[in-house]
Amino acid sequence: MGVLSPRKLPEQPIFTTKAHVFQIDPDTKKNWIPASKSAVSVSYYYDTTRNTYRIISVDGSKAIVNSTITPGMTFTKTSQKFGQWSDPRANTVYGLGFSSEQDLQKFIEKFKEVKEMTRQAVSQTPPIPPSTNQNSASQVNGNEESQSPSSSKHANSSQPRQFLHHRSSSLSAMQQEVYLDGTTDTSKQDVNLKERRNSFNTPNSPNNSSNNAAESQLKYENDRLKLALAQSSTNAKKWEVELQTLKNNNARLTAALQESTTNVEEWKKQLAAYKEESAKMKKKIVELEKRQSGSEQVAALQTELQQLTERLERVQLDNQDKQDEINQLSLRLSELSARETQSSTLQNRCKKLEEENDHLRLKVEDLQRQLSERNMSHDQESSELLRLEDQLGNKVTELYEIHEQIISLIRKESHS
Repeated sequence: MGVLSPRKLPEQPIFTTKAHVFQIDPDTKKNWIPASKSAVSVSYYYDTTRNTYRIISVDGSKAIVNSTITPGMTFTKTSQKFGQWSDPRANTVYGLGFSSEQDLQKFIEKFKEVKEMTRQAVSQTPPIPPSTNQNSASQVNGNEESQSPSSSKHANSSQPRQFLHHRSSSLSAMQQEVYLDGTTDTSKQDVNLKERRNSFNTPNSPNNSSNNAAESQLKYENDRLKLALAQSSTNAKKWEVELQTLKNNNARLTAALQESTTNVEEWKKQLAAYKEESAKMKKKIVELEKRQSGSEQVAALQTELQQLTERLERVQLDNQDKQDEINQLSLRLSELSARETQSSTLQNRCKKLEEENDHLRLKVEDLQRQLSERNMSHDQESSELLRLEDQLGNKVTELYEIHEQIISLIRKESHS
């Protein structure tokens, strides 16, 4: 096989792999239409004269993919082994199904690389095509054309990269202390007294934390029991539907088996009648032979006897077929009996689940009642605590006024 020089070819393959090719349905724009019956070669081609890249796939003598890559194209990985891209020029969407995730990842990496080369070519930057070995032909096993790792790394590192600039803003918050009671800072003593008074108004008692923990635990138990109740109800309904389906199938098969048994009984009666008629005909033939009657009557009787014999054989074959059908129906009936046993077990389990549901419902109601009682007691305790805090604040205010009066008296006595 001869070696082709890339200088003599206007287009040269730089990457080849195997994949199933699909195209989007132009009418629905939702369903995929297979473009190939089996996995075909899908290649990246570089046109040295036009400085463009294309994805080409040929099935026999028909080109099923001929897509020129532009900087605006995007290859999307939709599943583990499937990817797609949109071609605006062809007004379609191509899909590729690979045999492994590694092949899909290699194709995506090559698509990104070729897209970057195309972007550089559009921006009038001299593109550096992926290096190919002049002494090797293109590979069809899903690998890139042989190239030097060091040269490819150097080419990728020398390409200009486009960085994304993100705007970021930081907010700085200033904390300011504001006194809402409208008083002014006359002295350090007043400030300390107000701070001590405000410290009494913060509800950080151990009672509140224990009540909140108990309330959170009750809410968690309540939600968990509701979830278990809903799940068990769903399972019970599903098992009831399956049980009803099994019962209907059992009834239909039982009716078919009874009908087949009735038909077999009728065929047995017909067979016995044919046998009896055949015996009578044989006796007549014997009698006719003994009497040495006309040969025409004997031939007619022999022909009738042969017809009756053939009819008897056909009836026997039909009887054998029906017997086989009866055996199959008997097997299906035994299977249905076993399923009915399982369905009865499921029904008992459904009853148990319903009882558990009732028990869980009662437990949920009890927990809700306990939660409401806890909430009421918590509200009462909170109101009592607020009332005590108001009283304490009033007492502190009175103490402060008495203290002021004492100080004023002391000052008057010292002045006098």
